[in-house]
Amino acid sequence: MGTIKLKNIRTHSFHGCLEEESKIGSDYIVNLEIKTDLRKSSVSDELSDTVDYVLLNRIVMEEMAIRSKLLEHVAHRIIKRIFKEIAAVSRIIVAVSKVNPPINGDVELVTIEMEEYRN
Repeated sequence: MGTIKLKNIRTHSFHGCLEEESKIGSDYIVNLEIKTDLRKSSVSDELSDTVDYVLLNRIVMEEMAIRSKLLEHVAHRIIKRIFKEIAAVSRIIVAVSKVNPPINGDVELVTIEMEEYRN
């Protein structure tokens, strides 16, 4: 087994429960970690034998572009889509962070993290 990590994927998205958030948006950071078998690709040196991190990034960016009220909902969509589109993935950890959340305090980030295993 092996791990592929995409760290600090940055996006400007429109998630949140407040009406203003749907109009002005916020900056977000997504961290993604997947478990897969890297043995074949480590020998073959072929992209077709591994999980393409370009595809992983595209899935994250496309799902972040779809408005949700809750970060948990966005993270769940990312997980479901990766499992649906990439059979080689056995475990996913995704963390979605809102930068400078509007919570009446000096908070740099608020982050939710979810972990799922393929059934």
